[in-house]
Amino acid sequence: MLNESSYLTPREIVAELDKYIIGQNDAKRNVAIALRNRWRRMNVQSEIQGEIVPNNILMIGATGVGKTEIARRLAKIADAPFTKVEASKFTEVGYVGRDVESMVRDLVDQSVNLVKLRKQEDVKERAERMVEDAILDILIPPVKGAAGRSSGGFTIEQPDSDQMPTTDEELNERTRERFRDKLRAGELDERKIEINIKKSAASNIGMVGGGMMDEMSMMNLQEMLSNMMPKKSKKRKVSIAEARKLLMEEEAAKLIDMDEVKEEAIRKAENTGIIFIDEIDKVASSSGSGKSGPDVSREGVQRDLLPIVEGSSVTTKHGVINTDHILFIAAGAFHVAKPSDLIPELQGRFPIRVELENLTEDDFYHILKEPKNALTKQYEALFDSEGVRLEYQDESLRELARMAFRLNAEVENIGARRLHTVMSQLLNDFLFDVPDKIGPNAQIVITPDMVRERLSKLVQNKDLSQYIL
Repeated sequence: MLNESSYLTPREIVAELDKYIIGQNDAKRNVAIALRNRWRRMNVQSEIQGEIVPNNILMIGATGVGKTEIARRLAKIADAPFTKVEASKFTEVGYVGRDVESMVRDLVDQSVNLVKLRKQEDVKERAERMVEDAILDILIPPVKGAAGRSSGGFTIEQPDSDQMPTTDEELNERTRERFRDKLRAGELDERKIEINIKKSAASNIGMVGGGMMDEMSMMNLQEMLSNMMPKKSKKRKVSIAEARKLLMEEEAAKLIDMDEVKEEAIRKAENTGIIFIDEIDKVASSSGSGKSGPDVSREGVQRDLLPIVEGSSVTTKHGVINTDHILFIAAGAFHVAKPSDLIPELQGRFPIRVELENLTEDDFYHILKEPKNALTKQYEALFDSEGVRLEYQDESLRELARMAFRLNAEVENIGARRLHTVMSQLLNDFLFDVPDKIGPNAQIVITPDMVRERLSKLVQNKDLSQYIL
């Protein structure tokens, strides 16, 4: 059973999404319910637990309205393995291109990384102690001669006569502890030492016949060769600060059972994994098209997707994973094709359909002002790194929103991505002048007049509209 404190309620999930995404309440509610249902299913006590399948979601909306951001933030909230793929990159079996099972393998890789990072945090203290000992062994090797001899570039100091240790080993240990304190204080970070780094010999082996082998076979062969070939040690002279990082990876790996990591990662991917399939409309056959040409390949991709979404076993280099309980979120603009143009079997595997609304002028204003990662705040941070303070008058944000909305209406509707265009046009001159002409401690205030002046050409010159993003 999962700990409820680690899973948010649907209202709490929506509140978290609201911090980064403006509007689209219907989509947020549906993904929040889907996420909470993961916890509910895993806490079901009866045998029916295995029969409860996730309600996959199909999000329909123009580009730049928040489809991808909703899925990405959802995975972060759930601390779940997440992978994003574009359906247009896949081709049906028999054509050159990625096979659809690669999305599941990518998900397992993500899951292994998540579990491995958590395990590394669990053994961090032990690993740090082992790294300190390894560095001290280089700086202060065990002493077999008389006290006071030089070792590793340092001289082992003689203690006061009333504290004289009885053996060289005691003197060596006291010296090591003094240097351990200096290591922890960072006093020795710049000193160079020579360390041995283990390197797999298989990494230098070229893969022959790559065009005749599928992706899975190549990965298996690469791993097999890596396990068979002996590890080579390579000497490197690095600073102690860098040595600490390099040795930390090696020592942490020694403390982690990778077989346990892989088993836990597969369970995590099976029960909490999220796969976001973007551009699903690109593999839908447009209405009225014949069954020839590229439409055949599109339908082939859909049929290859079907068993993955329905639930099947996929072999990965970490083990076999069952996709029955993975949550699939598909998205597409569906400007040309319609959701009904997908094959009926695939439509049935995405029972929850959510239509995302086009962004309004007011939405643009709130997107500029409210999210934690708002574009305005990103630019403030960039200027702040140079010691320059950037401020926006509230009406200037309104004016930016009007400009972005107008460009979307007159040129091409690319949603919130239009804000990158207008913000870049507005601030690029300032970014160029900092720090040569605009020095530290300066202040830049963005006014409505400044916005209108700098963006007027962008809005008025219709001849250049085809180049505007």
